[in-house]
Amino acid sequence: MEFAVWNTWDSNPVDHDPIRIVFSDGKVGLRMEVSGPFFNDPAAPPGEPGLSFPELWNYEVVESFFLDSTTENYLEVELCPHGQHLILLLSGVGNAFLQQLPIMFTTTNTGDTWKGEALIPWTYFPPNVNKMNSYAIHGSGEKRTYEALYSIPKEDIVEGQQPNFHRLEYFQNFRLQSIMGEDWVQPESDLWKGRA
Repeated sequence: MEFAVWNTWDSNPVDHDPIRIVFSDGKVGLRMEVSGPFFNDPAAPPGEPGLSFPELWNYEVVESFFLDSTTENYLEVELCPHGQHLILLLSGVGNAFLQQLPIMFTTTNTGDTWKGEALIPWTYFPPNVNKMNSYAIHGSGEKRTYEALYSIPKEDIVEGQQPNFHRLEYFQNFRLQSIMGEDWVQPESDLWKGRA
C-alpha cells in the first residue's frame, strides 16, 4: 500500500518530489518504507542513528499516525533521515502515555534523496485501527515546511491557524486488513489495556 505526500498541511502543493510511504507485511509488525528528497535541514539530531530521540518533530522527519477513531487511541511513528526515530502511544488528542519505544529502523542517504525502513511491532498499534494520516516536516526558521497526506481543506483554514498534526477529524479510512488480508487478526497488546 503506497502513499505520496503532495500537499502542505493547509492544502498547497509541495514544490518538490513528494515523500513516498509504503506499508507492507513485516510478519511481526508493519513494515514502513519511506523515500524522497533529503533536505538536510535542520541539521541532524544529536542522537545515535537507529535509536529513539525525544521531540524528534523539531527536526526533518516523516510521521505516520494510526488511529482508532472510536476511542481516540493512536500510534504515532516518526522517522528521521539521519536514522533516529520516535514512537508515541496516545490516548486522547495529544495525550502520550508511552514514548520512545524501540523499533528496528535503518536509513540510506544518497546525496539529495533518502530511504528508510522501519518495522513497527503489532503490539504498538491500538486495537481496531480505522483511520490514518501521514506527514513530512523539513526546513528551519521561516522555511519550516509542514506537509500532510490528508491536509486541512482551504475552506476550513482560519486566519492565524498553525499546523497541528493531531487534528484527528481529517484522518482518512485505513484498515490493517487491507495490507495483511481480510482474515488477519491483530495480535492483542497489553500496552493498550484499559485505554478504551
